[in-house]
Amino acid sequence: ACLMHAGPFGNIAHGNSSILADQIALRTSEFVVTEAGFGADLGFEKFVDIKCRTSGLKPDAAMIVATVRGLKSHSGKFKIVTGRPLPEALLVEDLGSLRAGAENLAKMVSIVAGTGLPAVVAVNRFPTDSDREIDEIRKIARDAGADAEVSEAFTKGGEGVKELARAVVKATEKKSTFKMYYESGASLKEKIEAVATKVYGAAGVDYTPLAEEKLAQFT
Repeated sequence: ACLMHAGPFGNIAHGNSSILADQIALRTSEFVVTEAGFGADLGFEKFVDIKCRTSGLKPDAAMIVATVRGLKSHSGKFKIVTGRPLPEALLVEDLGSLRAGAENLAKMVSIVAGTGLPAVVAVNRFPTDSDREIDEIRKIARDAGADAEVSEAFTKGGEGVKELARAVVKATEKKSTFKMYYESGASLKEKIEAVATKVYGAAGVDYTPLAEEKLAQFT
């Protein structure tokens, strides 16, 4: 069964479905997969630090969705314009561009690992993806410390995601210790710096006079 309960976009809010939706799903299903959209550096971080803190729920594993064309686009070699067809070069085998964009996937795995959760990379396969490209993503995921499995739901429906489902179930059985990126009692600056350094990879945070004024006001 699929319970649809819309949530606000991650670029303007927390990017997660409601706690109510998850609570309903948990009472009716053995496994619940809930979206923490827009990447581990956005939706997932907010899922961990805001939603899990508020609900008291602790996830057992995280699934990171990746596509061949997505990783190739992260290489910066292609000009992609909203509303226009994808560049033809993006739809042919190109292991070089795939490897160049793989740093983003490795970073997403690293962000998830920071919470202590096991990660599974779901490779959402499209008909234009080559076997060599799929194998390369599997290698990239393994090197980053995550299991990987292919989803072929695009062409095969439910039959195409059985192996991915098994991989996720296996991940939930691994021993893990879930933790958030910062403690509830931390100061605003400590929270900002935790997200900046642990999630975004910053060396530190500098504050403008206006930011200092706002932080004092919010505190």
